[in-house]
Amino acid sequence: MENDMIPLARDDQFQFACGPEVPCFNACCRDLNQFLTPYDIYRLKSRLQLSASEFLNRYTVEHLGPQTGLPVVSLKAVPEDDLRCPFVSEAGCQVYEDRPSSCRTYPLARAITRSRETGDVIEHFALIREDHCCGCEQARTQTVKEWIEDQELDLFNRFNDMLMEVISMKNQYHPAPLDLREQRMFHMALYDLDGFRQHLQKHGMPEGFAMAETTQTEMMADDVKLLAFGHIWIKWALFETVPPA
Repeated sequence: MENDMIPLARDDQFQFACGPEVPCFNACCRDLNQFLTPYDIYRLKSRLQLSASEFLNRYTVEHLGPQTGLPVVSLKAVPEDDLRCPFVSEAGCQVYEDRPSSCRTYPLARAITRSRETGDVIEHFALIREDHCCGCEQARTQTVKEWIEDQELDLFNRFNDMLMEVISMKNQYHPAPLDLREQRMFHMALYDLDGFRQHLQKHGMPEGFAMAETTQTEMMADDVKLLAFGHIWIKWALFETVPPA
C-alpha cells in the first residue's frame, strides 16, 4: 500500500481502529515530529499539574515556523529511544484523555477555508493511508462526524481555527518576520497562560477593550476563557485589530 490522502466528507465512512491488538500499536509515537497547538499545551500542562513555563521548559522546544514566521512549539522526543513521545509507554499513551489534537484526528487530516461571501469556516477532511499503519486494515467503520465526536475534537478544532485566523492575518498584514518583542508577546499570549495572566494583572486591559468586570474576573480564573482572549489580544497587539465590543 502506498501512502495516500483520500478526500472525505463528514458523512463518509472509513475503516480504522487503534489499540494493543493492532500490530503497529505505539509505532506512530516514535520518530516524533509533534507540533503542539496552544490548546494542546493547556490540556497537557493541566493534566501534568505544571505551570505553563514548567511544561514548556521540560517537555518542548520552540522555533520559528519557516512558512508562518511565528513561534512553533514541538514536543521534545526521547533521543535514546527512537525519538519516542515522552508520554508513551508499552501500555500506550499515558496522557490519553488529554492527548494533542493531531493524535486525536489521525488517521484523518483536517483543513479549513473561509467562505468569501459569509466568512463561515468550511472544513475539508482526508483519510491518511500510510504503509506503516495497520489501523486502516481493521474492521471498525465510522463516519468522519462520528470520529470527531468519539475523539472529542470539537473544542480542539475551535481553538485550532482561532490559531489559523492568527496565521492568516500574519500572512496578510505582517509578512515580515516578527521581531524579538513580538515573538515574546505571541509566546506569552498563546503558550504561557500563567505569564499572560500575570501580564494582564500588572498592566490591566488594553485601552479600547470593553469587558465587564465580572467577565474579566471569570476569564482570569479560567484558562480556557483566558486562552480564547489571548487569540483576540495577540491580533490586537500584532495587527492593531479593533477589539470586539
